[in-house]
Amino acid sequence: MYDPTVARLTYRALLGRRRALILGALPLLLIVISVAVRALTGADDQTASDVLGGFALATMVPIIGVIAGTGAIGPEIDDGSVVYLLSKPIKRPTIIFTKLIVAIAVTMVFSAVPTLVAGLILNGNGQQIAVAYTVAALVSSIAYSALFLLLGTVSRHAVVFGLVYALVWEALFGSLVPGARTLSVQQWSLAVAHKLAGGDLVTSDVGLPTATVLLVAVTVLATWYAGQKLRSLTLAGEE
Repeated sequence: MYDPTVARLTYRALLGRRRALILGALPLLLIVISVAVRALTGADDQTASDVLGGFALATMVPIIGVIAGTGAIGPEIDDGSVVYLLSKPIKRPTIIFTKLIVAIAVTMVFSAVPTLVAGLILNGNGQQIAVAYTVAALVSSIAYSALFLLLGTVSRHAVVFGLVYALVWEALFGSLVPGARTLSVQQWSLAVAHKLAGGDLVTSDVGLPTATVLLVAVTVLATWYAGQKLRSLTLAGEE
């Protein structure tokens, strides 16, 4: 189910100089903000939760997921180079699964690691806030990567649609509209963070059992459907 050659090509595409700079911009901004906030306010648990929840989890993680998820396959479909990959004797689900693993790894490195560092800077992991948000970032990285990989497979405008979801649905509606929160990866991951942190500093509108089911379901279904779309693309090319 995992092909090293596909993985190597995908890593090379995602971590090229320009894309790596884009991926590193938001984590760097998070660290700078955290250092500034700590210098100005000192170690405060509520402030740490606000920064990690409001910027790291609500903005940085989904945007990095968009870049990694859509970038894992979208450009190859757009420029037609995917035909070369599809001509190889590799099963289509293997291609999708391999690219998903790469997208997840890149998203985790560029989102979860900076979240942990920022949390330690802000309050030294007081009340397990840094660890809680780091785990939330890890969990959401999986779902975001699957969703945005699917978008990259089905649409030439995957980045645009992904950013709309990340910035409008997740960051805006997901924070303000109660009904939308139930359909938010951010809220699902916050349920995991709430379990780890305890107390009222980290909250979610979705219970942990529901959040777990939805995270797994979205990841599995998005990955499966991406494989089906890639198979259809192959058949169309052959015809």
